[in-house]
Amino acid sequence: MTEPKKLILNLFEMNTVSHISHGLWPLPGNNRHRFNDIEYWTELAGILEDGSFDGVFLADVVGAYDTFRGGPATAIREGLQIPSNDPLLVIPAMAAVTKHLGFGVTFSTSYEPPFSFARRMSTLDHLTRGRVGWNIVTSYLPNAARNFGLEDEIPHDRRYEIADEFLDVVYKLWEGSWDDDAVLIDRENRVYTDPAKVRYIDHVGENFRVAGPHLSEPSPQRTPVLYQATGSPAGIEFAGRHAELVFTGGKTAEDFRRNADAVRDAAERHGRRRDGLRFVIQAGIIVGRTEEEAADKWRSYQRNLSVEGILAHSGFPLDLPKLPRELTIGAALDAAGLDRSAVPFLSPDTTVGAALDGLRAQREGRFFVAGTPKVVADEIERWLDEDGVDGINLRQYHSFDTARDFAELVVPQLRARGRIAERGEHPVTLRERLFGRGPRLEEPHVATRYRGGAHLDVPLERLRFA
Repeated sequence: MTEPKKLILNLFEMNTVSHISHGLWPLPGNNRHRFNDIEYWTELAGILEDGSFDGVFLADVVGAYDTFRGGPATAIREGLQIPSNDPLLVIPAMAAVTKHLGFGVTFSTSYEPPFSFARRMSTLDHLTRGRVGWNIVTSYLPNAARNFGLEDEIPHDRRYEIADEFLDVVYKLWEGSWDDDAVLIDRENRVYTDPAKVRYIDHVGENFRVAGPHLSEPSPQRTPVLYQATGSPAGIEFAGRHAELVFTGGKTAEDFRRNADAVRDAAERHGRRRDGLRFVIQAGIIVGRTEEEAADKWRSYQRNLSVEGILAHSGFPLDLPKLPRELTIGAALDAAGLDRSAVPFLSPDTTVGAALDGLRAQREGRFFVAGTPKVVADEIERWLDEDGVDGINLRQYHSFDTARDFAELVVPQLRARGRIAERGEHPVTLRERLFGRGPRLEEPHVATRYRGGAHLDVPLERLRFA
């Protein structure tokens, strides 16, 4: 009998007040306002550890949402990812109170140098004993670019070109700068590290010049687990070259499968195995002990949802709440002098009222379910078996109720069905937990070609399809 496919279970988080469920932070018992307190993160970590979560996926942005209504006022008023704090800094606190929980953290390749980031990630990999992953992003907010001295955001595909070289640098540092047996800790001869087994990387590229050597000794995973969220052609090609776990989705199962197959095709073009990647989707899950309890929760969330927050988050070019409900989107765009391609996801014939109603009912697609634990578990099994999903990033409507409800009500159902991976006697690295193999990157990933100091002087393009 075939063993049931195990669910990769992550909580979707951000070091801020309102991450993606806008307008819900004031709800009774919601702890979102406590994000500045270290106890928020340690309490959350305890819930996730006890609830058999594989990890927490920490989102981030480095700018404010200031397109809607021509400025950041809506985002600031709503707490919409501002104020927000550095996601890397909460990981040691959460790791200190857990043994198994993994951490996927977002960091952008567009604005900060790779050398210092490589050391920060190696430090986290050491402190967590190999439980850290990196969600690779290139940043998309115009305000983010202005925060780092640019007049406007870097063009989309150019950001991926920079990211490609950024990763080339950190791979050389993580995989090639130190040999596995460089650290001796030889007290008798007073030698901590063998200098012959540590080397410069001497990277000279279009965007970065980095001499090395890496300042951190080899960490349990060396290279953290590589996450990426993507859907664009450039992003898909990039994911095929670099990513191990891809955060993707779509409103339908067909959307998801099309995106996943495109990444697998790209991985194959780069000499990697199609089955060497894992795919997770964002899932909206409302669970109650009864159908009515689940329905009551969902009605409360819908009633308190902030449409203005959603519009600000999406950078919507029209102030829909101030327009007549019977006006069509096409007419509104024409009146504002905007091209109809400014909102490609809405038909020009859609009315303002219908668009607003649709925003309030958002996330009720394939990867949303509200119901009893059995109903929820049935749907998750459908995602795993019919759609081919490997895991979920659980969308939070309420902190800590969303995570606690899932842990207490859904996890027992999934465990009884063989869908939750059992933990061994000893903790393992994040890569071992997600892939069931060793802690190091799997060959022939491009990063592995730098091991032992090989190919450090080979131009990136010659390694691309080698």
